[in-house]
Amino acid sequence: MPHVPDSSFADPSPGVAPAFDLKSIGITVEDIRRNLAPAELYALGIREDPQCNIADTGALIAYSGAKTGRSPKDKRIVREPATEQDVWWGNVNIGITDEIFQINLERAKDYLNTRKKLYIVDAFAGWDPATRMKIRVVCSRPYHALFMHIMLIRPTADELANFGEPDAVIYNSGQFPANRHTPGMTSKTSIDLNLATREMVILGTEYAGEMKKGVFTLMNYYMPKQGIVSMHCSATADKQTGRSSLLFGLSGTGKTTLSADPNRLLIGDDEHCWSNDGIFNIEGGCYAKAINLSATAEPEIFQALRFGALLENVVYDRQTHHVDFDDRSITENTRGAYPIEFISNAKIPCVAGHPTDVIFLTCDAYGVLPPVSKLTPEQAMYHYISGYTAKVAGTEMGVTEPQLTFSPCFGGPFLVWHPSYYAELLAAKMKEHKANVWLVNTGWTGGAFGTGSRMKLKLTRAIIDAIHNGSLAKVETTTDPVFGFAVPKTCPAVPSEILQPRNTWADKSAYDSGAQRLSAQFQENFEKYAANVSAEVRAAGPK
Repeated sequence: MPHVPDSSFADPSPGVAPAFDLKSIGITVEDIRRNLAPAELYALGIREDPQCNIADTGALIAYSGAKTGRSPKDKRIVREPATEQDVWWGNVNIGITDEIFQINLERAKDYLNTRKKLYIVDAFAGWDPATRMKIRVVCSRPYHALFMHIMLIRPTADELANFGEPDAVIYNSGQFPANRHTPGMTSKTSIDLNLATREMVILGTEYAGEMKKGVFTLMNYYMPKQGIVSMHCSATADKQTGRSSLLFGLSGTGKTTLSADPNRLLIGDDEHCWSNDGIFNIEGGCYAKAINLSATAEPEIFQALRFGALLENVVYDRQTHHVDFDDRSITENTRGAYPIEFISNAKIPCVAGHPTDVIFLTCDAYGVLPPVSKLTPEQAMYHYISGYTAKVAGTEMGVTEPQLTFSPCFGGPFLVWHPSYYAELLAAKMKEHKANVWLVNTGWTGGAFGTGSRMKLKLTRAIIDAIHNGSLAKVETTTDPVFGFAVPKTCPAVPSEILQPRNTWADKSAYDSGAQRLSAQFQENFEKYAANVSAEVRAAGPK
């Protein structure tokens, strides 16, 4: 066979006139690739990025550089008259002026204009055609384009031809740093959002999850303005009735794993909305934690990481390209992104009827909360606003072991309005549709972190199954003396002694101290929200 010169690996059609341009928004690059197919993005990624490769399962392997998790402390929102009164300002939503935003936007465009080619992804956020947002992503890495191709809802050929102007634009210049001397910047990373112009700028981080959560933040602002509840949760539906259930929780609490249930239809694993017609997924794909992933424990997710999917920051054998999912030498936060239809039981389109059950997942590092509790409506609002969990290793930069946190609405970093507003919207929906509300602890049992052990997945699955089939709502309960929950005395396939957490501790006095300590932290945390809720909700917390 004759030798093929290296030049043959250049773009095979360099003379083709561009089919798309962005000159109207200050992007002057001539070679712009719009909505490329995964195979093309694979080829370009491997040609242009020396670190990209293909796993033996067919997924594209890519790396996000120094940042392997989100940087919530570097997120900024523009303070301007049209939206200023709506935003919950503080540590979650840190304000910058429009002038500073324009400086960062210009910096992002300047960087993009130095690239030989750019990639555009035009797609949708939200499966409801009446309320979905048209999102445009402009980026310079094929890896980022593939990620958003997966995570947004992919338009049909006709929808793409008639896409028109987007509702929001993301400028991903993450390879280029922010200027730390720009007022309001605290590092070389900056993720800036302008709600009025619906523009997002990313500087100084190549972690793909920033784009995904930027879209979610936009939906968290615009959906409630239409009376639609936006939620950080996974969702499944009964195969016969179509009735759904929601699983709330921060990353690492089990939303993705528990929603990958072959006995139910998957609506989505992370972001949803609840409208007058039922629920719908915001996304077109799933973004699962891949650390310790195995075909035995999570077969649905494992088989989904094939051609057309993306593996992020994983370690693989350079000869066989076999991925070692147990290797955390790069990061605890290894990830896999895949189109939702790669899950065999996914429901397309990703919509379902009103939920029968709402499940709050918490990873209790203290090990004092019951594996499952049934909540009153007032307790539901209290614990939704509180959003107690432990951040698990790798979800954010610098988190290497579980850290106690209260994240309002189980998604604090992505809220725009005050948490009580989201809670009121959710409470109204739950009351209208008579949904049961549960708190499920996927954290520690038999002791706190370092002494006890993480709740076994098979037991949590059994609890979720009993919720879904209605049997758990019928069993006798006992009231937790500290937290006031109705704790089931029995649950199919779950040892009864596990259901009462105090029974699993060898040192009962240590359990009592831990429960009182967590109770006090709940009360201290809720003080900042107390003025915005009713006396009944305030009284629903732990004693």
